[in-house]
Amino acid sequence: MPARLPPHKAIEQDPGCEHRLAMCRLLVARCDGLSVCALETERDGPSYTVDTLTSIQASQPHAELTLIVGADIARTLPAWREPERLLELAAVAVAARSGGDCHSVLEPLAALDGTARIEFLHSPVVDVSSSLARERAAAGAPIDDLVGGAVAGYIAEHGLYGARARAASR
Repeated sequence: MPARLPPHKAIEQDPGCEHRLAMCRLLVARCDGLSVCALETERDGPSYTVDTLTSIQASQPHAELTLIVGADIARTLPAWREPERLLELAAVAVAARSGGDCHSVLEPLAALDGTARIEFLHSPVVDVSSSLARERAAAGAPIDDLVGGAVAGYIAEHGLYGARARAASR
């Protein structure tokens, strides 16, 4: 689910939510059981997770919601909009990231309501991030291994993240 306006960070050379939505759709096109939700791109203003979860719960009141985040992001949850409400609405599944461990996630969350449902995913650490993909695209480095061939082609075709300037100079 791409955000319309990410509230916590400005992305240099942000291509806009329409391009990010298209790239998400390309990414999951051949993945059975996965789909892209445009809910946040259809709302005006910043995309706050608590608002999205509230909207999903209102439309599907019996659904059990789980927010999946990397450990680096999980540590920042106390600074998010209405973090206690967010933790009431959804369990949090935390994926391992380089330089993080369970303690580094649980310590910042301890200040929040103790009823948070936190689950640590047992999976290999995959060192991929959107900032790494953007940096490599801007530098002219291959990104297929990070975003897949279809998304890499889309980025090049539309000149996103500095790709057009690079392609024109070849």
